Amino acid sequence: MAELLSTPSQTVGPYLSIGLPWEDGPYVVPEGTPGAVWIRGTVFDGVGEPIPDAMIETWQADPEGRFDHPDDPRGAVSSGFRGFGRCPTDPTGGYGILTVLPGAVPGADGAEQAPHIDVSVFARGLLHRVTTRIYFADRDNTADPVLATVPEDRRHTLIAAKTADGYRFDVRLQGDDETVFFAL
Repeated sequence: MAELLSTPSQTVGPYLSIGLPWEDGPYVVPEGTPGAVWIRGTVFDGVGEPIPDAMIETWQADPEGRFDHPDDPRGAVSSGFRGFGRCPTDPTGGYGILTVLPGAVPGADGAEQAPHIDVSVFARGLLHRVTTRIYFADRDNTADPVLATVPEDRRHTLIAAKTADGYRFDVRLQGDDETVFFAL
């Protein structure tokens, strides 16, 4: 009898748009929510070409720095704030998530983390998602214990630039100015 071998790994794309997006995925908050901002950007491959079939997922605290999750040590938010967004990239590699700015959250050692949004990126050619963070250019990020672990000359890849209706955060999977990704 022949020995059965494990199935080879597959990359996470390019068929993300078939079953993963949902209609309100890009809307962490409904349009018209006071204080809502757009996080927009483009996902680029290693040679600087936009990726038209990637997926961006975001997870964040509410404006008070609380998560809608039972593991939040301060208790889950009761407002119904979802805190989770999902958006496939369009044919030009662009994405957009409508949300509100998160509040500061406590870190593992009790030090306060700067307001940030956790991001997962799924794309063709990746065997596993990659994860990063979005920090905001107009916020004080200097004392953030996670950002402090990133070499100073690479921190700019985690900082979203202010725009007229929110922020711009491009993701570069490889190459020049590759976005800093974190091992989980």
